[in-house]
Amino acid sequence: MIEIVRGEHDTGPPPRRPGLRRVLPVLVRHDLPASVVVFLVAIPLSLGIALAVGAPLLAGLISAVAGGVVASLLGGSPLQVSGPSAALTVVLADTISTYGWPVTCAVTVGAGLLQILFGLSRIARGALAISPAIVHGLLAGIGVTIVLGQLHVVLGGRAQGSALADLAELPGRLVAHHDKAVLIGVLTIAVLLIWPRLPGPVRKIPAPLAAVTIATVVATATGMTLPRIELPEALPSLGLVPRLPGGDWSGPVLAAVSVALIASLESLLSAVSVDKRRGGKRSDLDRELIGQGAGNVVSGALGGLPVTGVIVRSMANFEAGARTRAAAALHSCWILLFCLLLTGILRYIPLAALAALLVFVGAKLVNLPALKEVRRHGDLAVYAVTLLGAVAVNLLTGVALGVLLALGMLVRRMVHSGVHVESDGARVRVVIEGALTFLSVPRLTKVLTQVPERAEVTLELIVDYLDHAAFDCLRGWQEAHVRAGGEVRVDEIGHPWYQRGSDGEPTVRRGLASRVVPRWLAPWSQWQAEHMPEQRSGSSLLGRGTSEFQRRGAPLLRETLSGLANGQDPHTLFITCGDSRIVPNLITTSGPGDLFTIRNIGNLVPPGTAESDASVGAAIEYAVGVLEVPEIVVCGHSSCGAMKALLGTAPDGLARLGSWLEHGAPTLRRRALDHPPTLDGHRPPAEADQLALHNVVQQLEHLREHPVVADALARGTLTLTGMYFDVGAAQVFLLDAETADFVPAGVPAS
Repeated sequence: MIEIVRGEHDTGPPPRRPGLRRVLPVLVRHDLPASVVVFLVAIPLSLGIALAVGAPLLAGLISAVAGGVVASLLGGSPLQVSGPSAALTVVLADTISTYGWPVTCAVTVGAGLLQILFGLSRIARGALAISPAIVHGLLAGIGVTIVLGQLHVVLGGRAQGSALADLAELPGRLVAHHDKAVLIGVLTIAVLLIWPRLPGPVRKIPAPLAAVTIATVVATATGMTLPRIELPEALPSLGLVPRLPGGDWSGPVLAAVSVALIASLESLLSAVSVDKRRGGKRSDLDRELIGQGAGNVVSGALGGLPVTGVIVRSMANFEAGARTRAAAALHSCWILLFCLLLTGILRYIPLAALAALLVFVGAKLVNLPALKEVRRHGDLAVYAVTLLGAVAVNLLTGVALGVLLALGMLVRRMVHSGVHVESDGARVRVVIEGALTFLSVPRLTKVLTQVPERAEVTLELIVDYLDHAAFDCLRGWQEAHVRAGGEVRVDEIGHPWYQRGSDGEPTVRRGLASRVVPRWLAPWSQWQAEHMPEQRSGSSLLGRGTSEFQRRGAPLLRETLSGLANGQDPHTLFITCGDSRIVPNLITTSGPGDLFTIRNIGNLVPPGTAESDASVGAAIEYAVGVLEVPEIVVCGHSSCGAMKALLGTAPDGLARLGSWLEHGAPTLRRRALDHPPTLDGHRPPAEADQLALHNVVQQLEHLREHPVVADALARGTLTLTGMYFDVGAAQVFLLDAETADFVPAGVPAS
């Protein structure tokens, strides 16, 4: 896109020459060569697809021209290349054989209008919600159908009209007498397989073009007599070809819907695939559907096949270096010139070569790596049902069966959500995980009946969703169990759905629960005080916290801690205040074995010559001299009690605290500096917070006086980092060594 900046008072037309100067280099260096590559790939594929569906062969080239120009200029994916697609082969072959070519052109126009309606309705991204297993199963079904039909042509016969009929007749065709068509077909497939393994300069020629060219040259040079492409002596006039069906419209309408859905799905998936290769740049998918629909309207009106965004051509366009949508439009221009000037060359191409090319393309649609991925995610049944439905009946039936099975599997997973009972003597734990809905109630009821009467039960809920029916079931069971003399303690992990329901609030509105601090993030005592106040009596908070760790945290951390059992290798010496609000591992997203931590009042570091507190110096020597940490962090924080004490508000009668705070005297003297440190360019309003910034800088200077630190700094094996944590804003700031100011670390917390 060219952006021309105009003057404030300029009312004349925008200048054009600067725009051309920017466009022409990109066009000549990138888009023009890429368009030639895509043109060479598109010619044989367009002819082969037209052959496979039983359409006039020039219809494949007409659709490539119409789709390439209209869809590329109007669509929302700039590097997408449109044209006839193998994915529509089954639907088109059936439509042409049943209703004829003119009605099929009308079907193409109708499908295009539907696609435009899809785009205007802004539902394009909804198509991406279809399970990948269904998409890959559909493509595999199309591929199998193409292979079964075109193998008959390669073997010197004709396709039987349906995949099942082709499969039934294939054994007889294999053992029958074979003529020269088989040699040409085998030669074409061999070239397609070998070509990508040839040296680099040769590989630049597209394999489909090379295979069809070599097969044509061999067939012509040896004088083989076999069926070839039949074209009219002159190009047909580009009049309006479509004809509305007579009588019952249900079949053509269903065909138009099928073409629109399949073409839209393939175009969207192709656009998304190209976007991934472009570094995640997003196409306008709704606009892409409108462009594809307009391309189908034009193609069908002029006697062409339906078009889609084709992944093979689009990737070839990207790999060839295309930068703008001009490459896709230019490739259509080359096809049009080819039709006008070199149509005679096409008459030499053997039909067996094109059929073999389609067999190769169809086989590649059965993507084995994708099948392995589908199997790994447990969706193999969905893939298989979609494939079999597409081959045995039709594509829409295959997709419908795949969607129904996927929904059935989803319901089954919801019904069989993780509900189980764990017994430990008189104590019983009922663990419930996942989404808990009315579908889960029968299984939930069955499991709850296994709980002994009068047992001490912990109902452990780790649920993403809890509807009214499931809540009512749990609540009723809890009340019944308590009436029978038992005890039930509800232990919710995450959002308190059950607690909300017990308080008379809706359980289905996540917005109410979203403000609750999740248990795994909030301090245990805070979570317990808010959501389980009845459990605060009895054992100590710390005791219940250690029990919680043993039950939940220990199994997750056991493998990590076992690797640290015989030694440590921390990456940071972290010096911070003893304030309970500062949790070093939380604000640094670190875990066991990462931080060697020193905590004291005011995150003070006595100078290296000070003997009044040897513990800090000993820890520094051990961390730097023995553990060889590569970094030391000094972290101060807002609302620090030590800083307030330094400013004269220390509690009376605490002699040892006063003695320790004498190490903060150098920090007090720093207040006289002309350029005090700031937080993101601003001084904190509280004087104690200003002093906390000075304190971080001062303690870094004290660190440099320690001999072991000075030696490591001289060797270049150690770095010092200043940090400040604003408790109220939950924001970490890092000291900029150049400006001596503290700047936000990452995006400010919201």
